[in-house]
Amino acid sequence: MKIAIIKYNAGNIQSVEYALRRLGVDAVVTGDPAEIAAADKVIFPGVGEASTTMAYLKEHRLDKLITELRQPVLGICLGLQLMCSHSEEGDTPCLGIFDEKVRKFSLRHDLLPGMKVPHMGWNTLTSLKSDLFDPSLENQYGYFVHSYFADPGPDTIAVCHYPEPFSAALNKGNFYAVQFHPEKSGSVGAKILENFILLKA
Repeated sequence: MKIAIIKYNAGNIQSVEYALRRLGVDAVVTGDPAEIAAADKVIFPGVGEASTTMAYLKEHRLDKLITELRQPVLGICLGLQLMCSHSEEGDTPCLGIFDEKVRKFSLRHDLLPGMKVPHMGWNTLTSLKSDLFDPSLENQYGYFVHSYFADPGPDTIAVCHYPEPFSAALNKGNFYAVQFHPEKSGSVGAKILENFILLKA
């Protein structure tokens, strides 16, 4: 099985590669459209800013490539946000794979003491759906680092609260995405990555 991790101007790619190695899976990190298109599974990770990243994807013709992939694709963190329809970050039109829109957390610190932006740390995953999750993962913890989030919507397959509900994961067809970092989420994240690897095309 060939797994491609999309290489672009975003951080966190190496930690995803290491997480796969811990599962005994070798992946190729590449920005080559032909190599990405030929992979059995594709991972679209990311830590960065929406507008500059979308500009990079367009410049390198990766935007159209990603939306046309037919094998299972997993977006992580910024990858999830860029797969949505629009992000408030830089007023950015995104890939439009998911219908959900991305907004910035706006917390009233006087009403919500101790809650800060970015949302950083461990939080629970609830209302799990799809083969990406085992039932045993309900109410388990994922590791989050983000200031923007996707609203819950028709593509939502996992929910988290901070304090309002947001999409912890999305799915439409062969496209999956998680807002948390499975590569940093211990055994829970490892199980989710393993489930993605085992998904049938």
